[in-house]
Amino acid sequence: MGPVVHAAPVIVTMDGPPIVNGTITVEDGRVVEVSRLRRGLADVLWSGVLVAGLVNAHTHLQYTGMAEVGKGSYDSFEHWSEVFNHAYFQGREGSWDPAQRIGAWDWAAGARDGARQCLRTGTTSVADIVTDPEAFVDTPLGGLPYLEIIGDTDASWAADGRDRFLKTLGERGAGISPHSVYTIDTGVLADAAALARDRGARLHLHLAESASEREYTIAGTGPLAGLVRTWEAPFALLDGGSGLPPLAYLDSLGVLGPDCHLAHGVYLDADDRALLRERGVTLALCPRSNRTLGLDRPDVAALLREGNPIAVGTDSLSSSPSLDLLADVRLLKVLAVRQRYREPDLDRRLIEAATLGGARALGMEGEIGVLKPGSRADFAVFDVDPREPYRALAEDGAGRCVATVVNGRKIWAL
Repeated sequence: MGPVVHAAPVIVTMDGPPIVNGTITVEDGRVVEVSRLRRGLADVLWSGVLVAGLVNAHTHLQYTGMAEVGKGSYDSFEHWSEVFNHAYFQGREGSWDPAQRIGAWDWAAGARDGARQCLRTGTTSVADIVTDPEAFVDTPLGGLPYLEIIGDTDASWAADGRDRFLKTLGERGAGISPHSVYTIDTGVLADAAALARDRGARLHLHLAESASEREYTIAGTGPLAGLVRTWEAPFALLDGGSGLPPLAYLDSLGVLGPDCHLAHGVYLDADDRALLRERGVTLALCPRSNRTLGLDRPDVAALLREGNPIAVGTDSLSSSPSLDLLADVRLLKVLAVRQRYREPDLDRRLIEAATLGGARALGMEGEIGVLKPGSRADFAVFDVDPREPYRALAEDGAGRCVATVVNGRKIWAL
C-alpha cells in the first residue's frame, strides 16, 4: 500500500505547535511527513483534534477483571492491599510467594480486555506490568511489558527465584519490574537492577504509594511493616530497617537511573524530587488510583515547577475507575491548580506528560508519543474544541476519543 494522507482541523504532533488544517502522511506504519493541508490532498478526513497516541506509563492490564476491587472504598494503601490480595488468591490464605499463586483468574483475557479499553480511549502504548506470565499476550498496543519480581527473599531468589524469573523472561523484549521496597528483599532489588542493565532492559517500580513506606524503609516498623509480616517473608528491612527513606534506599542499591521509571510518588519531599532529577528518573503519576486508595495527592505543582520529568498512568482497574488516561490528566490539572500552579503552560505540559513523558519513561523517545517523520504512525482523534487543543484535551478529552490509529492502521472508531 502506498502513502495515506490523514487530515484534521488541528493536529497536535508534540513536535512543535499544533498545526491548523494539518496533514500526516503515513506509509508502512510510519510518519513520512507532517504539513499543512493542500487542496485535494487528503485521503482520510478526521473531525476534531488529532493528537499523537497517548502513552500510559503505568498499568497492570491483567487485572482488568478485578474491577470490583477498584470500586471499593479504602482508607489506606494497606487496607486496599488486604482486599486485593484476598481477591488475587481467591480467598485462599497466601503470600506473594510465586509458588502460592493459583490459576483461577484468566489473566490473558484480562490483558486483552484492558488493551481494548486503552485503545478505545486514545492510548496507543503502555508500560504494562506482568505478574503472571499468562498475561503476555499479543495486542495492537505498542510500548513495553515489564515482568514483575514480587515476593522473593534473598534466600528464595538465590535458591531458585532468579533462575525461575530468567526462564520466564526468556528472550522476550520485556523490561524488569522489581515490585517495590516492601515486597522483595534488599539483595533481590540490587540484583534485579544489575540484571536489567546486563540485558539492556528497562526498570520500573512502585514507590512512595503508602504513607508508611518511609517508616518501613528507615526503621522496619509501622503499618506497612505489619502487613509485610503477615506474608511471613523474612525481608531484611523488617530487622530494623535501613536508616534510609525509600528513594535514598533504592539509590543505595544502584536502582535509580535514566533507564528506570517509578510509579505513584505520592509521598516525596524536595530532597526526593531533587534526587529523581539528578538520576534522570521519570515519575508516572496515577492520581485516580491514589484517590481510590484514600491516599494523599502527589505534589504536581512542585514537580512541574522544579522540572521533574513526569508521565501519566492509570494503574489497573483493581484501583482505578477506568483505563482512560485523559481522566487522570484532568485530575492532575485540578490538583496542580489547587496547589497554586499558575503558569500558562499547564495544559500543554500535562498533555506532554501523557505522550512525550510516557515515551521517555519507556526509553522510546522519538518512536512513540510524537508525530514526526520516522515515528510510529500512532494517533488518536478526540471530539473536542480545536480552538484551544491542549486545554480541550486536558479538561474535556476523557471519554471523547472517536478513533485510534496504531502503526497507520485504524484499530477503533465510533
